[in-house]
Amino acid sequence: MSDWRSPVLSFRLDRRVPAIALLLLGIGFAAIVFNVGRGEYPIAVFDIIRTLFGIDTGNPDHAFVIQTLRLPRTLVAFMVGAALSLSGTIFQGLTRNPLADPSIIGINTGASLAAVSVIVLFPNAPVYVVPFSAFAGAALMAMLIYGLAWHGGSSPTLLILMGIGLSAIASAFTSLLITFGSIYDVSQALVWLAGSVYGRTWEQFFSFLPWLIVLVPAAFGLARHLNVLNLGEDIAKGLGSRVEWQRGLLAMVAVGLAGASVATAGTIGFVGLIAPHLGRQIVGNRHEELLPISALIGGVLVVMADFVGRTVFAPIELPCGVVTAGIGAPFFLYLLVHQRQTA
Repeated sequence: MSDWRSPVLSFRLDRRVPAIALLLLGIGFAAIVFNVGRGEYPIAVFDIIRTLFGIDTGNPDHAFVIQTLRLPRTLVAFMVGAALSLSGTIFQGLTRNPLADPSIIGINTGASLAAVSVIVLFPNAPVYVVPFSAFAGAALMAMLIYGLAWHGGSSPTLLILMGIGLSAIASAFTSLLITFGSIYDVSQALVWLAGSVYGRTWEQFFSFLPWLIVLVPAAFGLARHLNVLNLGEDIAKGLGSRVEWQRGLLAMVAVGLAGASVATAGTIGFVGLIAPHLGRQIVGNRHEELLPISALIGGVLVVMADFVGRTVFAPIELPCGVVTAGIGAPFFLYLLVHQRQTA
């Protein structure tokens, strides 16, 4: 595994990266088409393309299955995976810790607690309240972590420790709510906690899209500052960086991406842990290159997880969060063992 702690200050784009990005875009497009075409009602690739371009395929069901049922959920899955991967990459760079991830350091847990609280305590609340509460929970958790970790400045180590501690507290309260909630409300909460793009429509797609339009370019634009911060606080200050300002801005972008993702699809864990590590194996540690590559990997990962969840145990559908957890938990253990061996 490459050394995640050694970012390079040279900002020249590696000439391999555009080719790798195009390859991943091709894989992502193929994964989206594959996910849209396969299932209990299979549709040929040529018919998918004709339907998307408004050409009659001779089967009126194709338009409904593709444009109403499968395409919006698949695009949402790709967008959620990309956002979670970007968030995880930023958190790993900020904390200089390869194990940092929105689902591990508490951001997703805060969003989940807020969402479950609304589902269980206010079952008659409008549907749109749950996503807003999830985002508010993620933002509040981030502010608590940052505030408690502040001691004349923010420490990457304290950020992780506070995040883990607050995550445990939030998880305990979430379990308490599930224990005392009604059966119907608890079942809804459990589906949310598992993380799923089931039933996602164009409404969720267009409500999530503005967050990506604003935050993804912001993440790419701050990549150079993330490189400098990744060198350590003393070196960053020596290079003239406004450490706290840049760290706070990057944290806001990462929290926004994670919060919007959880608000859209629930808690899909480990994506922000796996994708950055795979990206480092491909392009190294410079965040100008790592961020877009990780985003593409994360998008493909969630799309394929959704496909596996829809088809492997059909007609039963597994939430894609269950599939990513099945991959991510062993990967997390591997990273822990590797860190112990290299410490």
